[in-house]
Amino acid sequence: MNLPDATAFELATKDLDPPLAIVDLAAFDANADDLVRRASKPIRVVSKSVRCRTLLERVLAKPGFRGVMSYSLAEALWLVECGTSEDIVVAYPTVDHAALRRLAADDRARAAISIMVDSPEHLDVVDSALGLEHPEIRVCLELDASWRPLRSLHVGTRRSPVFMPRQARDFAATIERRPGFRLVGMMAYEGQIAGFPDATGGRAQSTLVQWMQRKSAAELLRRRGAAVHAVREVADLEFVNGGGTGSVEVTGSDASVTEIAAGSGLIGPTLFDGYTRFHPRPAALFALPVVRKPTRSIATLFSGGYVASGPAQPSRLPSPYLPAGLKLLGLEGAGEVQTPVTGKGARSLNVGDRVWLRHAKAGELAERFTHYHLIQGDRVDQTVPTYRGEHQNFG
Repeated sequence: MNLPDATAFELATKDLDPPLAIVDLAAFDANADDLVRRASKPIRVVSKSVRCRTLLERVLAKPGFRGVMSYSLAEALWLVECGTSEDIVVAYPTVDHAALRRLAADDRARAAISIMVDSPEHLDVVDSALGLEHPEIRVCLELDASWRPLRSLHVGTRRSPVFMPRQARDFAATIERRPGFRLVGMMAYEGQIAGFPDATGGRAQSTLVQWMQRKSAAELLRRRGAAVHAVREVADLEFVNGGGTGSVEVTGSDASVTEIAAGSGLIGPTLFDGYTRFHPRPAALFALPVVRKPTRSIATLFSGGYVASGPAQPSRLPSPYLPAGLKLLGLEGAGEVQTPVTGKGARSLNVGDRVWLRHAKAGELAERFTHYHLIQGDRVDQTVPTYRGEHQNFG
């Protein structure tokens, strides 16, 4: 990866004390344009990968983007209340009774929000929270998009129990028979393609991952198409959602899909460096100050232990980005109160200097900072709150 010159970032933030976080708007906008170029369907923005209303509204104003995929019902209700979107799909089932009661009591929210279901138990939760004679709730049926070449082998995220087209049709019929529910959409997230880099771990591993993704995509194309056809026999679907940043082209080729979910590609975190199909520009960075020089070749940064969710492994740690030639220490990693870095670049660092780092995942950086400084060239265009800065925490 060709690293940019940090001078513009330094000039833009010279009057700000680190730790601080920035979003390079040129990179963010270029990434948005690239997602639209890769897609042949409208893109529904995945809010958990952004977690900043200003940035969500910025990308929703661009041609090619339509609607939000939120990660909780409480978040969806807040985004409707704020006027961010009138078209929100909640990506994960909810058992939040208080949020369901708020949804039922708000005509505008009920028209805007679709909640995710994959079993009759999810319908039972709604009935339990609202009573049997509740207003109509829009629901989206999730089809499991993992690859199961053998009965004992599961490749992908573990999500819905609805896997086969007949199961999808039967559950759709169950929804249609239940008063107080309207089936408006389907979703199938192919995590083994969208969220699994195909160019990391050496040539042999990359070849194996690419083979798996081709096989999985071919199987899903047939199964998802059959499932959508089966569900449309009993319900009038408004949308069929699929994909993710890493599978935009593959999902876009599926005629049964009407829209694609994507969000991480806007930010370009380190977990998305290892793909052959696309190369997002790093848009979100954070700066930490050098507070110690324990040796000539080590600079100790303040704070920095912003570890990403997922399996506990080095790929989840933040990565030094600028100046070039820095790396974390294997025995300390990124710590709660200090993060030592070493390498060629460390020799030229002095106490008070800054090191720019990247997070492993897109949206989780916003949980560490109350504000993002939005950078245009060598100036701060705006300083805007993240979800955390707006005192919002959706779990």
